[in-house]
Amino acid sequence: MLNLIGHNYIGGERRAAGDTRLQSLDASTGQALPYTFIQATPEEVDAAATAAAAAYPSFRALAAVRRAGFLEAIADELDALGDDFIALVSRETALPTPRIQGERSRTSTQMRLFARVLRRGDFYGARIDRALPDRQPLPRPDLRQYRIGVGPVAVFGASNFPLAFSTAGGDTASALAAGCPVVFKAHSGHMATAECVADAIIRAAENTGMPKGVFNMIFGSGVGEALVRHPAIQAVGFTGSLKGGRALCDLAAARAQPIPVFAEMSSVNPVVILPGALQARGATVARELAASVVLGCGQFCTNPGLVLGIRSAAFSDFVAQLGDCIATQPPQTMLNAGTLRSYAEGVGRLHAHPRVTHLAGGEQSGLQGVPQLFKADVEMLLQGDPLLQEEVFGPTTLVVEVADRDELTRALRTMHGQLTATLIAERDDLLSYRELIGLLEEKAGRVLLNGYPTGVEVCDAMVHGGPYPATSDARGTSVGSLAIDRFLRPVCYQNYPDELLPEALQDANPLGIQRLVDGTCSREPVGQA
Repeated sequence: MLNLIGHNYIGGERRAAGDTRLQSLDASTGQALPYTFIQATPEEVDAAATAAAAAYPSFRALAAVRRAGFLEAIADELDALGDDFIALVSRETALPTPRIQGERSRTSTQMRLFARVLRRGDFYGARIDRALPDRQPLPRPDLRQYRIGVGPVAVFGASNFPLAFSTAGGDTASALAAGCPVVFKAHSGHMATAECVADAIIRAAENTGMPKGVFNMIFGSGVGEALVRHPAIQAVGFTGSLKGGRALCDLAAARAQPIPVFAEMSSVNPVVILPGALQARGATVARELAASVVLGCGQFCTNPGLVLGIRSAAFSDFVAQLGDCIATQPPQTMLNAGTLRSYAEGVGRLHAHPRVTHLAGGEQSGLQGVPQLFKADVEMLLQGDPLLQEEVFGPTTLVVEVADRDELTRALRTMHGQLTATLIAERDDLLSYRELIGLLEEKAGRVLLNGYPTGVEVCDAMVHGGPYPATSDARGTSVGSLAIDRFLRPVCYQNYPDELLPEALQDANPLGIQRLVDGTCSREPVGQA
């Protein structure tokens, strides 16, 4: 058994002043695991935020290569976590061993991605406009801009990715890369997992000489509100429900100093299947789509929850084939009792609606999520029924049949913001329906062609975000190197002597980074630009 003590992480120390104990549970059985955790007191929440604030000046002032080394050390520590750790994550989440091993690799890959970002220097966004003292009618001063971390960031762990979107997940990695200390609020569904990962982060911090307070973690329900309200916190990262994300946004906006909340919240990820693709490979698409719907028991934020197609015999055949595929999928254990309860309630709302027809899937009962397929009247979309805009978090999808291309366009225009939108199409489809591409671009952060959204690559080009309510801020992403932008702000230096400028802005360009100098991109010293 792993040696876990269940205390909060505050300023490089373990603290547990409270009396409230929280129990880790086996996700498959609901039985208690031999690990308890102490809920953070209000004083400990304050101490964690204060420790992060104290660490901020020295942490953000570190050379980018030092922070890169820290992130790489975290990645190494994560990769070194053994089989006992994998077994623990599986017990807390009911996720299979290969999934957890893959997610651990993704988590360490994220850390190394941001280390590369730091080493290449483009995150600085350096811009230089040299002085023009002889310009008429007025001279131009010397102006130089770069970006710094905003300050301490509060990060909330997600339930569905206990590693990649949790303690050392993308929000933590991008905040640390930006030079922002983190206060992490552990998710109640996998507290033991969170402690093991936090230990890995702390070991990396100590081995690379990071300031105490660079990473802090607190346990407990109800502590998030105090954390977001704390004046030391300068931004929030969140992945979860629309209700939870909106609550944090409202709290942050009501502060004396409002702060940004980067919340990923709700998406039904529409899939549009066009006529040519149905004729060419309808049965194949049905099998592939069903596999995407039930992957991970449907517990992905990119799960395809809405399928649209134009009325035809081929579409009717496709829907029947999709139903057959869904009906043969076995139930799966969900992440925790709360997720299962929420899924059962969502399925119940679909069953109860008079304009929704159940097409496939057994009765939702017991301790596992049962895959389901429903069909909804297109008028529900056209009239703005919220039921078709709300994510059912689990292995369920809805089919909507439209009369023609005009009705398809009108239906898509009613859609709220999405993380993803997908076209299943042949080349002739794309030429005939090319207007859909621009429409989907308006609705989603990632627009797929002939693929399925339940797979998010960690790389420079990835966007895992989208218009509200997919996220609270459509300008960002929580996956990919662009995620660092959320926790940076620009600073402009005017008429400073070269030796007092940050290295990224000095004439000699000692870091060798790409900069915009007088409107031209260059890595050369200013005198040679």
